[in-house]
Amino acid sequence: MPHGHALDALLAGYACGLLSAPLHTLVASHLAISPKNRAFVSNLETANGSALAELSPAPVRDREARLNAIFEQDVDEPIRRRVTGDALVPAPLARYLGMDLGAVPWRTLMPGVKEFRAEGSMKAGATLYWIRAGRRMPAHTHEGSEYTLVLQGAFSDVAGRYERGDIAIGDDELDHCPTADASADCLCFAVTDAPLRLTGPIGRIVQRFIGT
Repeated sequence: MPHGHALDALLAGYACGLLSAPLHTLVASHLAISPKNRAFVSNLETANGSALAELSPAPVRDREARLNAIFEQDVDEPIRRRVTGDALVPAPLARYLGMDLGAVPWRTLMPGVKEFRAEGSMKAGATLYWIRAGRRMPAHTHEGSEYTLVLQGAFSDVAGRYERGDIAIGDDELDHCPTADASADCLCFAVTDAPLRLTGPIGRIVQRFIGT
């Protein structure tokens, strides 16, 4: 798995509890699938716990009043169907999506490519992608960061090849055209913090239609 420093920073953010809900889910799902970074994250969490234990406790002002205000709030708990994940989608991602893979309401993005936007908009958010075996995505770059976790199959781009459990990281310096392996369909979960910008001739035509 490439991206050394960028991946280490992502894992450190997870261990420190600094990631957004989609990114936290992506890393938790990566750790559920792949054992390669579990020890690294566990060591970071242990170090964080030790550092917290050495801090002097600070008094909480108006503790009782604050607790009463919290407990007096009316909270409408949403009714959630129990989801546990399956062979392809690990439990953290299934819980985040609120559904198992078979219930995902896919939308066709282009022939051979489907998507489900779990959160956000065309500009940023969290998206589940299904890419048919051998299919090439439109060439694009990024106005921010893109983190992609492979759940099934594999894909390749100018930066390397990524298979199940791997995290691919893209930024505004990467212009790529991810291509699914010919041997199997590719399922991915991607989190972005800024819009993608299509760069190829086909991509520019598509961009005019989707209005990004």
